[in-house]
Order: sequence, then structure tokens, then C-alpha cells
Amino acid sequence: MRTKITLACTECKQRNYDITKEKRKHPERMEIKKYCRFCKRHTLHKETK
Repeated sequence: MRTKITLACTECKQRNYDITKEKRKHPERMEIKKYCRFCKRHTLHKETK
């Protein structure tokens, strides 16, 4: 079953992306480099609660 998660920028702390992930395959928190429209560049985004 896929669950909804939110990704937040590690630099400006803005919550930018809502995505889904498979909890069985990836039980740990996700970290992805994505574009932040507030920082106007690619930054590391981490999964939030």
C-alpha cells in the first residue's frame, strides 16, 4: 500500500512536494535532491511527518 508523504527543503524548511511511497520497500525516510522554488535552485529535500 502506498502512503502519502511530504518533502521539505533542508535549507529553507518549506514543504514543497506531496508524493507517495511504498512503505514496505522503503521503510526509512526519503532524501531526494529536487528543485526548491523558494531557494530557486536544487536542494536536498527530506521526508517530513
